[in-house]
Amino acid sequence: MSAKILIVDDEEDIRALIRGILEDESYTVIEAANSSAAFEMIDSEDPDLIILDIWLQGSEKDGMEILESLQSRDFYIPTLMISGHGTIETAVSAIKKGAYDFIEKPFKSDRLLMMITRALETAKLKKENKVLKSESLKKKNSLIGKTDAMKNLQEQITKIAPGNSRVLIKGEAGTGKEVVAREIHCQSPRQDKVFMALNCAALHPERLEQELFGVENKDEQQKGVLALADGGTLFLDEVLDMPLETQGKILRVLEENAFEPVGSHKAVKTDVRVIASTNQDVEQAVKDGHFREDLLYRLNVVTLELPTLPERSDDIALLATHFLQEFVTNKEVSLTKDAKESLKQYQWPGNVRQLRNVMEWVAIMNNFEGDTVKVEKTHLPPEITGVSAAQNTVSVSDGADYTAFPLREARENFEKNYLTMQIRRFDGNVSQAAKFIGMERSALHRKLKSLDISPDDAQNGSGQNKEVA
Repeated sequence: MSAKILIVDDEEDIRALIRGILEDESYTVIEAANSSAAFEMIDSEDPDLIILDIWLQGSEKDGMEILESLQSRDFYIPTLMISGHGTIETAVSAIKKGAYDFIEKPFKSDRLLMMITRALETAKLKKENKVLKSESLKKKNSLIGKTDAMKNLQEQITKIAPGNSRVLIKGEAGTGKEVVAREIHCQSPRQDKVFMALNCAALHPERLEQELFGVENKDEQQKGVLALADGGTLFLDEVLDMPLETQGKILRVLEENAFEPVGSHKAVKTDVRVIASTNQDVEQAVKDGHFREDLLYRLNVVTLELPTLPERSDDIALLATHFLQEFVTNKEVSLTKDAKESLKQYQWPGNVRQLRNVMEWVAIMNNFEGDTVKVEKTHLPPEITGVSAAQNTVSVSDGADYTAFPLREARENFEKNYLTMQIRRFDGNVSQAAKFIGMERSALHRKLKSLDISPDDAQNGSGQNKEVA
């Protein structure tokens, strides 16, 4: 669904011009020529963004007064201020009063569209943060686990969250480092402010600096996460992958609470709590010259070591049930003893993230019916249960030379072999097999009948494949 944008301008030709630009990009556009019409549109249409002219002739309130009224409301609508008579002082005043940004007429359509995209992204982050805060308040501790390792972690978070100290979270991939960072934020005095995460390993060095510090030159203005997270929390994921040059600039931010946008030499003040994470050996990275020791000291005020999933194996069944409930809604979920034991015995190289993916697989691959879901060992993927590949996959040849036969006969024998193994894989459940194969259930029944395959025989292993010799 496209975003709905409200244009507030007293000049009809300006509204028509902007409308054309936005409709070409598939935005939904509504208009108002004065403050009364603008407030009526805001209340009835709930726009996602407002383009607001500062000077409104014949209007009870001008653009600045409309902006101030919007800021007093209990919801956030990103607002771009426009004016043909703007000054730097006017732009600064508008942004201080809550505008996302300011653009002077006449403007280039590309610049307007870029600002709209970024404003909508920022609004989305604010809404997501509000939802996260709400969910956190509903259940004070979002970390799932009753083992001693998790209880210890929860106690540490409770102690460090109220302060402003920087935290370095260490742990293998998939152990939940971002979840812990969010929990610290949600238990802190900054919980009303934004939480922003930046993956240092996922961005090119030049792009990383633009995302961190923003861009400010005559051609482009872009707010970075340090500006967007002002007053809140910034999570630097995989911080050891940050380029050395960028490390020096981050060190300055931590020392001076200020940064310079890319293309600018003017320092911008910021107030953010920095939480960093890594799955690598920090001391070795410093020794090898890949990470600055002085930056490590700044980031590593408090260290949290996250346990691997095997180290908290008694939490696995609890976590599995929780994740499955996310994917199988409105049903009562449980696991059998055998299923729990299989999950507990597995080594989990991908930790909690892998467990979540597995439970999503279980929900997708099994056609659970009724109001209750009881996951058995047979519902789990073969890599978890330890079932051999021969029992769960189809051998293309099985010693047969399919190339020695006409296509129709070779295809028939392959299909019989393949479908027999899939029926056996899902314990004779045709619905589950059909879902996995990608066929309609009725179509699969017809195919099985045409190939003389009985689901019961296939399940018991008595369905013999026609030999191709």
